[in-house]
This record gives sequence, C-alpha cells and structure tokens, in this order.
Amino acid sequence: METLALPHTTTEANKQVVLDYVEAFNRADMPALRRIFADDALVYGVLGWGTMDQVIPVWQELHAAFALQLQVEAVAAEGDNVMVRYLERGQSVGSFRGSPVTGKSYEIVAMEHFLVQDGRIQRRWGARDSAAMNRQMGLPLS
Repeated sequence: METLALPHTTTEANKQVVLDYVEAFNRADMPALRRIFADDALVYGVLGWGTMDQVIPVWQELHAAFALQLQVEAVAAEGDNVMVRYLERGQSVGSFRGSPVTGKSYEIVAMEHFLVQDGRIQRRWGARDSAAMNRQMGLPLS
C-alpha cells in the first residue's frame, strides 16, 4: 500500500504547483512564474513556443492588452502530468501587436497540459480559441 501513497502525494503536489502557476499568472507576477517553471522549461501555445526568457515578454504583452484572468474549472492529474480546463476572461484594454483597443470583453474555454518534475513546471502546452476571443472583442482574426 505504501507504493500507492507516494504517487498520490506526488500527483497532489504537482497539482498544487499548477494552481500556484494560475495564481501567479492571474497576478501577472513574472518573478513568481520564473520560480515556478524549471530553468530549462519550454512553453507551447497559440503564438508558438519558447523558453521563459521568450515567453515572459509575451505574457506581459497579453496582460497589458487583455487584462486576462484564468478561472480553474477542472483539474486532472496523474503523476507528472497535470491538465487544467479554464474559463478565461479578459477585455481589450491595450493594443496587442498593433491591434486596436475596443474595450470589449471576451470569455472562452482554455486548456493547458503541464509536465511537472521535481516541484517545477518543465513543459506547458496551451490551447485556446483565439479566433473566438478576437471575434468577441471585435479584433481582426489574423
């Protein structure tokens, strides 16, 4: 029975690492996000993929343009893998890469898959309907 307790504990700890990520992301706390991700972490998403040095500026741009917030709706985890479904909300409050500011809000479902190792996020894959997001805010779909 002890061999079953360790994976459960690891799984729960890994879920907590991801929930810590969500809290830091919602606060746009980039120093905290750097601590939560492994030094050699890779982040994959709608805009491509990159290291934390490449991703942090994009996340800062996204927060400044859309004031986005993630609300956890479901978490599933097994060992080092943690999957989360969010309700993502935001509003066009600043320009993102030349887009106009509309003041309109959006609400979409987003999903992320994390690989957590040694208490830090090693990989993050994100999927969201950015076309629906742009349509709701009256932004170009390009």
